[in-house]
Amino acid sequence: MGKIADMYYTVDPWLVSEKGFEKSRSEVSESIFSLANEYMGVRGYFEEGYSGETLIGSYFNGVYENSPQENHVKYKGIVARSHFMVNAVDWLYTRIWCGDTSLDLANAEIDNFERHLDLRTGILIRSFHWKPNKETKVKIIFKRMLNMEEVTQGYQNISIETLEGDADLTILMGIDFNTIHKGEGRNFWKEQEKNSNHFSASMIAETSTTKQKVYAGFSIVASKSLDTRIVERDKFIGFEFNVKLKEKEVFEVERRVTMIVNKTGIDERNLSQIGSQALKLQLSSNVVCERNRIHWKNVWDQEDIQIEGDTRNQQGIRYCIFQLHQTYYGQNPNHNIGAKGLTGEAYGGLAFWDTETCCLPFYLLTNLSAAKNLLEFRYYTLPQAKERAKQLDCEGACYPIATLNGHEACDLWQHASLQFQPSTGVAYGIWHYVNVSHDKEFLYSHGIEILIEVSRFLVSRGAWSTNGEFGFFGVMGPDEFQMMVNHNAYTNYMAKRTLEYTLEVLEEMKTIDRISFQSTLAKCGLIEKEYQNWQECAEKMVVLKDENGLIEQHDGFFKLPELDIHSIPVDEFPLYDHWSYDRIYRNNMIKQPDVLMFLFLYNQSFGIAEKQINYEFYEPKTIHESSLSPSIHSILASELGKEQEAYQFFEFATRMDLDNFNRNTREGLHTTSIASAWMNIVYGFGGVRTDGKELILSPTIPEKWKSYTFKITYQKRLIQVKVDRMTVKISLLKGDILKAQIYNELTEITNIALVIDR
Repeated sequence: MGKIADMYYTVDPWLVSEKGFEKSRSEVSESIFSLANEYMGVRGYFEEGYSGETLIGSYFNGVYENSPQENHVKYKGIVARSHFMVNAVDWLYTRIWCGDTSLDLANAEIDNFERHLDLRTGILIRSFHWKPNKETKVKIIFKRMLNMEEVTQGYQNISIETLEGDADLTILMGIDFNTIHKGEGRNFWKEQEKNSNHFSASMIAETSTTKQKVYAGFSIVASKSLDTRIVERDKFIGFEFNVKLKEKEVFEVERRVTMIVNKTGIDERNLSQIGSQALKLQLSSNVVCERNRIHWKNVWDQEDIQIEGDTRNQQGIRYCIFQLHQTYYGQNPNHNIGAKGLTGEAYGGLAFWDTETCCLPFYLLTNLSAAKNLLEFRYYTLPQAKERAKQLDCEGACYPIATLNGHEACDLWQHASLQFQPSTGVAYGIWHYVNVSHDKEFLYSHGIEILIEVSRFLVSRGAWSTNGEFGFFGVMGPDEFQMMVNHNAYTNYMAKRTLEYTLEVLEEMKTIDRISFQSTLAKCGLIEKEYQNWQECAEKMVVLKDENGLIEQHDGFFKLPELDIHSIPVDEFPLYDHWSYDRIYRNNMIKQPDVLMFLFLYNQSFGIAEKQINYEFYEPKTIHESSLSPSIHSILASELGKEQEAYQFFEFATRMDLDNFNRNTREGLHTTSIASAWMNIVYGFGGVRTDGKELILSPTIPEKWKSYTFKITYQKRLIQVKVDRMTVKISLLKGDILKAQIYNELTEITNIALVIDR
């Protein structure tokens, strides 16, 4: 792969720890120690201020801004104005002085620095000893957490103990909307209102162009009486107070924060009243900590993956599950999963096609209602997808390559206008969800409407060649190193399956639920002649394949110049940062799986020989410049019996951020890789497949492991799978008896554990 681990954090099965502070890793650690609860997220920046390299990042799901200026666009279909998740309020803002010396870890004299993220509670703790002058040494502990259930709430606890000498401290704690969105180099907030009393303060601010409002208020509770002074400046309000400590004395202060996002037009007065009332009712951090502990216990009881004999990857997979659950657990169907979650500004916080192809499987087998809500987001944004199709001179609905609000946010025409993975990915997501859930109510109401409009788009965007074949010309597939190609195999195959599934659902509705069928036809303006044409397009769809089953990625791919990807120096990654843009397109190097991607998605539709010949042809050409790539390769390698390759790819995926494989973790976490790492174990080593008529299980075990255990929830059954060197033990922990294919034999899973010799 040409990429190596940059190992730094202490290995522990339940903790991510940093011992000793290295300035060069500051921004990477800010990403690693991010906290979120789907509603909001905050990077692990130093709340006391830091003059070194830092991204003070705080984000709310769905709160966005438009790019400052519209691009001067001469051509129809090219996006004139992008949008992005905007950096919001620094609700942890703290400044500490001892005498005239301010605390700044970029130049302070410190030792005993430690930082710990506990995956069982979601609490982030940072501590160090600070020597502000020759006579004084203090120990400072910062704690922070987000409420996982009352999601508008955040907490900060500060403990200061004098280890040597006395300390005369000044502390400023505030709410600051002066945050700079690093990608744009400017602030996007306008102050609307401020309020304060003796121990609480609040502010309402509004985004510059989208006019979304955020109420941010906080109160403080201290271990000793404080004489607070209100500090106000533009977009800032806070309290300043003095604390005098004798040697060995301890001072503690707790900040309780309420933040309420207004995207529904509540006026400022009502928003202020709602926020103030919520702030008054806020519980102590001790109570919320216990509730969070119970919340996370329930998560781990349902979703934990246990690995015996590999502590590094035990930590890695738990970190992935932790961050994926923080990013999204289905509390709101208006939310989606951004490429960086709520941990950074790269990719604008936008959702891509990875949601339905790589993130959805996790929710299908752990949290089905969350999986449904991800698809509901696509239904609610169907009008915007229809608008986008018109911009491309097409009919139906074209889902954006990148979005927060349903509109296309990508202003790179070669991606936004040539890639149709989001549209076929949404259709695939509907098929996959229904195949697992059997939720025909969703399918016959929201699902079929999306399928019809996506099918319309595909047929209007495709074209007939002179030899009577149907396909797509001038496109870009998942391999973004090949642009403006004809008959990309992924695009054509996924379109074919979309059309076939849409026709299948229409025929099913016509037979089973004729009222819904007629209602759908009327609502979508669909006539029989139109969808009969879809059948012909599907039947004549081009998928270039030789007599041995080797699928050509696109027309002419086999004739491209060969590049030895292993000759590329590691310091030239990521290539987009080090190679001229056009240089990337001059050869057969592959960014991420293209043909192999649909062999994974529709796994049961292809034989083992076909998977093998395509894997062995395409894997050596793949550079894995996308975070979804290693896991897909690992899953297929595992299926093909390539155990060593499967394990190497797995390590790359599960620790991509912890070990900074791509050297860009500072920009935020790789959410797709996080979800794919879970698939790596469950779909890869566990051999789970959910694209057949029954649940499929064919577990293997990596050579380095003694055992591993995972749980999945399938059709209201909680199933546990434990694999060791000798046996596979499958247990039904909850629900009715289930028939499943286990090592290609139809078997019943019951509450009596099924033990199979390996």
